[in-house]
Amino acid sequence: MRKTISRRDLVKGSAALGLTVFAAPLKAAAPEPTAITPALIDAARKEGKVILYSAMDLPVGEKLGKAFEAKYPDIQVQVERSGSERLFQRVDQEFASNIHAADVINSSDASHFITWKRNGWLAPFVSEDIAQHFMPEYRDPDGMSATSRIWLSSIAYNTNLVKPDDAPKSFADLLDPRWAGKMVKGHPAYSGTIMTATFQLVREFGWDYLEKLSKQRVMQVQSSTDPPKKLSLGERAVMADGNDYGIVLLKEAGQPVEPVYPTEGTPTISGPTGIFVSAPHPNAARLFQAWLHTRETQQFFIDFTAQYSVHAQVQSKPGRRKISDIKLMKEDAAGVEKMTEEIKTRYAKLFRV
Repeated sequence: MRKTISRRDLVKGSAALGLTVFAAPLKAAAPEPTAITPALIDAARKEGKVILYSAMDLPVGEKLGKAFEAKYPDIQVQVERSGSERLFQRVDQEFASNIHAADVINSSDASHFITWKRNGWLAPFVSEDIAQHFMPEYRDPDGMSATSRIWLSSIAYNTNLVKPDDAPKSFADLLDPRWAGKMVKGHPAYSGTIMTATFQLVREFGWDYLEKLSKQRVMQVQSSTDPPKKLSLGERAVMADGNDYGIVLLKEAGQPVEPVYPTEGTPTISGPTGIFVSAPHPNAARLFQAWLHTRETQQFFIDFTAQYSVHAQVQSKPGRRKISDIKLMKEDAAGVEKMTEEIKTRYAKLFRV
């Protein structure tokens, strides 16, 4: 039996997340919802292509692209994948040079959409599913983006190298000398997941915590997808941060890894998707955005990625832990935007990377 994510669960999740991405005004200016009509499909087919800039793992983005192409065979999906902070720099450079290559973008740093919206770079678009099944906390009030996925940045350990009773249970435990030289973590200057998680750790514990952690001789990698891989290979015993869904998928595949959701709370990450106002394939972009947020696609997505959907009709896969059962740290995209440069600078000095 699958368990449906109820509206009550979503409300509970919203309260735990705090300001996820969007703060709805008294009067929203979003356009009227758009259905996937034969006219939209025909217009998208004439364009023949959609270019997706994505911070999703490349296999995930490519699998989504193949699923879209199977549904709409005459439209090719070109996936350009990089870490969110690198994507942000790329988009800024392209717009500064009057280059408009991307149609749709998904970032793992929700604060990017604040900047892009302020710059006037996003096109308003609301699909019927977004309008009907996504709570206001998970969609921009002006229709500029919607939360396509949510995941966590957890701790984890290699079960061949660490006994369950000895495994760290909290962020404070990571400062124990026993873990010196045995941990791996991602980098906030590359990964939006790690940028968002680092902001939440600094807000909760202060820079003093990261200063102490930096003295633990931590292996530094780039993407949030890298720590789970290093852990499963046994290159490190403990993951200090990284995406939890990578750990869940590796565990389901029989790898010796186990996620830990810290007692202080787990950093929460949301991944919005939006359309650029300068999209070279605007109809294909709208079709892709509408398709991505249907119940069918969202169900398909969470089943194979072990992430979370905020579509009210999507069901959780049996055996996986519900987000409503995990103590979460509050996300604050506006706070991340204000602290991004400080985080990059101070983190680089502390970890000497």
